[in-house]
Amino acid sequence: MTATARPEELDGALSRLDGTGALARAGGTDLTACLAAGVLAPAPVVDLSGLDELRGVEWRPDGSARVGALTSVGELHTDPGLAGAYPALARTARELATPQVRTTATLGGNLLQRNRCWYLRNPAFDCFQTGGDSCPARGGDHLYGVVVDQGPCVAPHPSSLAVALLAHDATVLVADGRRTEMAVADLYDAADPTRDHVLEPGRVLVSVALPAPVPGERAAYRRATGRSRAEWPLVEAVARLAPADGGSGPVSSAAVAVGGVARTPLRLPEVEAALVGARPGSPLGTGVEEALEGLAGLCSPLPATGYKVDLLRATVRDVLERALDAPEA
Repeated sequence: MTATARPEELDGALSRLDGTGALARAGGTDLTACLAAGVLAPAPVVDLSGLDELRGVEWRPDGSARVGALTSVGELHTDPGLAGAYPALARTARELATPQVRTTATLGGNLLQRNRCWYLRNPAFDCFQTGGDSCPARGGDHLYGVVVDQGPCVAPHPSSLAVALLAHDATVLVADGRRTEMAVADLYDAADPTRDHVLEPGRVLVSVALPAPVPGERAAYRRATGRSRAEWPLVEAVARLAPADGGSGPVSSAAVAVGGVARTPLRLPEVEAALVGARPGSPLGTGVEEALEGLAGLCSPLPATGYKVDLLRATVRDVLERALDAPEA
């Protein structure tokens, strides 16, 4: 795969992507695999790596941050400013893939990557995303598929960073000749089985905006995997808890998000509401336990994904207990 262009300005990249059928490349960790597997047809490539305006962290006067889409996943957890202000994001980034991938893969690329369904990535099969009219995984081997059935495709969304950013109420800036701000949640639409995100060809994700950090925030990330190293999560969960009085009082607000279970990352509003009033260092209360039991009602498992109902409940419980416990070293 050879890049046909390496522009140094965003407008130049957009002009080369507009209506040309060219593919945008950031870190290339997913694009290379998709081209090799035939998920994407060979096409000219616009290499975005020369766009310095898509890199780095910009801190705002109110303490909020805007992070460039080309910022590597590794930087998200090694940058002391980001790690201190947004621990849920940093801890999620720290658990992704391998050190080599984290060094190369980018924030924007992680949010816009393709799903890992083996039918999608096998040229012997057609599915909604390769021009077919069905999801072969639904009636076939879907052991790692969704447990919350949102629509025609049953491949879980693959972005762990999207789960963390959903918990942070983050937004993204998208460019296509003009600039548009949208919520991270709005990047994904389970009703459309033909793609893993809503951005049309030619649009570029420029940056991610994070609200001002919460003083005394407690955060945790947990993933359940089939093996201990560099594995895609079967279920993952992020929790952000904001105790009152700068961290010493009861929880005044909470954000809990999960991935690996549906076509889109999900927030758990019932669990969040039940956490209000919880005290750091104390066991989970009756209301939280009831909300955890209620997660089964959210699920609509496929024949082979029923095991994820219990795994979802256990993973969320684990992440809540970690967030309420002493901060990680």
